[in-house]
Amino acid sequence: MAQDEKVRVPDAAEAARRARFGALPERVRLADTVEGKPATVLDPARNAYNDDEWLVRTCV
Repeated sequence: MAQDEKVRVPDAAEAARRARFGALPERVRLADTVEGKPATVLDPARNAYNDDEWLVRTCV
């Protein structure tokens, strides 16, 4: 070893950082990120057009 080279000693903070962030997390499979739900039947009365609705909203 040359005289100009310094021996690097890891400190406690660096050791803690490496323990926490030193490796990448496990890969998540695409199948684990998708949630399946059964479709519900649409209610035709919910989206029905009401001719008098604009009167109630604007005049009342």
